[in-house]
Amino acid sequence: MHPSDRGSSTRPPNVRVRCSRMRAGVAAGALLLGLAAPVAATSPAQVHWEGHVVDGRGAPLAGVAVTFQHAEPAHRISVFSQADGSFAADVPAGTRFTVTARRIGWRPGWWPDRAPAEGPLALRLVRQTDPAAVAEQLPAHHWYARVLRQVDDPAEAWLLKRECTYCHQQGSLSTRRERTADEWRKVVGLMERRGARITNDLRERLPQLFIRAYDRTAAVPDLTQGWEDAERFAPPPAPEVLRARIDEWDLGGRASMEHDAIVHPDGSIYAVDAAQDQLHRLRLGPDGAERRVWAVPSAGLPAGGLFRQQTTPVSQTSNERSGPHSLQVAPDGSVWMTLAAGNQLARFDPLDETFAVHAVEAGIYPHTLRFDARGRFWYTMAASNHVGFFDPATGEQRHVRLPARTWTQALVLRILPFTMWLDRRFDLRGAGGEGGNGFTMPVPYGIDIAPDGGVWFSQLNEDRIGRIDPDTLAVTLTETPFPAPRRLRFDSEGVLWVPSFSAGLLASFDPATGLFRTWELPIAPIEGAAPYALNVDRRTDQVWICGTNSDTLIRFDPARERFTVYPLPTRVTYTRDIDFDAQGRVWTSNSNAPAWQIEGGQPRVLRLDPGTGVRGAAQATSGCEGPACP
Repeated sequence: MHPSDRGSSTRPPNVRVRCSRMRAGVAAGALLLGLAAPVAATSPAQVHWEGHVVDGRGAPLAGVAVTFQHAEPAHRISVFSQADGSFAADVPAGTRFTVTARRIGWRPGWWPDRAPAEGPLALRLVRQTDPAAVAEQLPAHHWYARVLRQVDDPAEAWLLKRECTYCHQQGSLSTRRERTADEWRKVVGLMERRGARITNDLRERLPQLFIRAYDRTAAVPDLTQGWEDAERFAPPPAPEVLRARIDEWDLGGRASMEHDAIVHPDGSIYAVDAAQDQLHRLRLGPDGAERRVWAVPSAGLPAGGLFRQQTTPVSQTSNERSGPHSLQVAPDGSVWMTLAAGNQLARFDPLDETFAVHAVEAGIYPHTLRFDARGRFWYTMAASNHVGFFDPATGEQRHVRLPARTWTQALVLRILPFTMWLDRRFDLRGAGGEGGNGFTMPVPYGIDIAPDGGVWFSQLNEDRIGRIDPDTLAVTLTETPFPAPRRLRFDSEGVLWVPSFSAGLLASFDPATGLFRTWELPIAPIEGAAPYALNVDRRTDQVWICGTNSDTLIRFDPARERFTVYPLPTRVTYTRDIDFDAQGRVWTSNSNAPAWQIEGGQPRVLRLDPGTGVRGAAQATSGCEGPACP
């Protein structure tokens, strides 16, 4: 193995990119009231740190996210204040922290260089008096809903949501910046050159839609109606949510794209950096977090990999050649990943820290993979409309070409390899990069294995799910009564759970009866909600859903048909795949692309601990009814 592929105990240097930093918005009116007696350690490595938060009149303030940040790369611990204003967290001993406190409608507080030994924290937050500042605090889906509400045709609105939020939030501070019509046309053209497909008519109207939606003179009054009544406008989360703890660890750098993250049986967290061709590992121990990084082999591929095109200049901040995308742990403990840009599969051995790379024999763009009960894995191939199969024990590969909906799609798919060969040498689409009047291709996306061994997948653009018989490779397709099924999962009873990315729905499908059920996510306004993925903790059959455009994670209890919404402390959290550790805690990654749009400009992996007493069935709904509910 090349020396550059060996692991490093230090983070690779960050790549500098041109960007404007997210505004901290720290208000001078947020005050630290006082410190008291020291607190006792609960273990040699941890101390229990308590505090209290009040409003400007001295009344207890519930639902405030209090974050303790320390170390470099950073580790953040976030908890919520209770009904009486109290909060507490076990934090690493012997270190000093920057403490922040936030709740929509209040000026954020910031207290640097604090230590648990100095005693409990007494924090005061002052009400925000500027409605424009309140509007800026709202998650992206509030703003993006103003764009979508101008589109009368639901199918067209679903198309716009799917294509404009494919890899990053829309409506976040960076994306909602006011631009001229010409500037918006350039943005739309750039997105089309990167694969977005909208109709010619929508393309012509889109600049004005964005201009009207993100015009502050109209947006602020619309988004802040009733903001004076803070408890109704932005009420605190449900009591069970207030018991949660959220940990975040910086991973990679400002030019990284931490796509998927998984939990290894040994407790380590692995994540793939698609933009920098790296595999990261986070290992937690009594002395803190150990981060390791390995270069994923690129086998001499050019920048951009097999998808380098004349019409899409390679970013100066991206080192993507193989493009690691999805990863899973094999029964032997090795980590397998799809290398989407390199059209390869890779195995990483955690023991000797080596990679083995396998070329894909058919199909293009290996995407999401899942292991079956026999130790083989199946994976979607998003560009060529295939599902692939690989047996690590024998090296056997098999590939299934999925049905296209139209003859035009089928023809384009057949000639795709030749088209890609030409596009690497000639500009086939012209400088404008127009998206072919909304012409889309079937995109096999999510995949999972049913308890009976059947292989189920979604076709994102075609509003279909399907089953492959693992023995005969026969394909059965099912139309979904909702748009844009994305990453799907089975529960322990064999029910398939599917997120509708465009409609903001959660759906279940019973293969035995062929019946769908749907629930609208408790994300208001629902127009801006875009659930990317979900996973089911099969120990409890609780369904966890990404609130990809709303900075949330959402839990659904099927037995009670109840949702619980957990707001996340970092803004612009474009969460991807979800996994669970042995304690039932929820892990995911913040992989907004580009990463500098994330608050703080840094991708992270995060762990949500719902708190003691909430394992199993959910106890309450989100409890949010105001216009600023997540």
